[in-house]
Amino acid sequence: MTRQVLPESVRRLAAHEARVLKSFGLWAARRRHQVGPVDRAFGYASPQAATVYGLAFVCVVETIGVSFLVRDWPAVHAVLLILDLYTVVLALGMQAAAVTRPHVLTPDTLRLRAGARVDLAVPLAQIAHIRRELRFQGAGGAVSDDVLELSVGSQTSLTVELTEPITYVQLLGKRREVTVIRFHADESAELAKALTAAVA
Repeated sequence: MTRQVLPESVRRLAAHEARVLKSFGLWAARRRHQVGPVDRAFGYASPQAATVYGLAFVCVVETIGVSFLVRDWPAVHAVLLILDLYTVVLALGMQAAAVTRPHVLTPDTLRLRAGARVDLAVPLAQIAHIRRELRFQGAGGAVSDDVLELSVGSQTSLTVELTEPITYVQLLGKRREVTVIRFHADESAELAKALTAAVA
């Protein structure tokens, strides 16, 4: 019934927020999402950490300021306080999701992730080339439709070219075929080495 009432985009956004909130539990338990015993995990959250924590701090300051301004209107104060606190939770949840959902290299798949927003499985058999290259988002001009950029802190450090397109599903459900994927890994050299060996 819910599927018939709510548009797909709303359901996808709700699912995304649920994944973000669940990440707090994994973060507190120092666990990672779906990383098997023989899998290798590679983090990517470092470049965005300062920005996310800074955003959370600004949201806290804004919450205090707004609470002071509307203290004479209890109903308004309560509503704004809830919204502001939820904004802080979501800001911190972005980092929690990025930390607990790393890229994962399995025996037959490279699983690329971007927090709770992207989870893309790339079969190793479809990887043609792997190269390390530091790129900054927007610095190289327009990006073609078959290129997927999963930047962190507006940068990517690895590029994977595929032998054939794979389908990437965006957050709101739009699909497109991609043959080149640019993404970031904190240990890009180690991931490039491990990925090259796995593909070979």
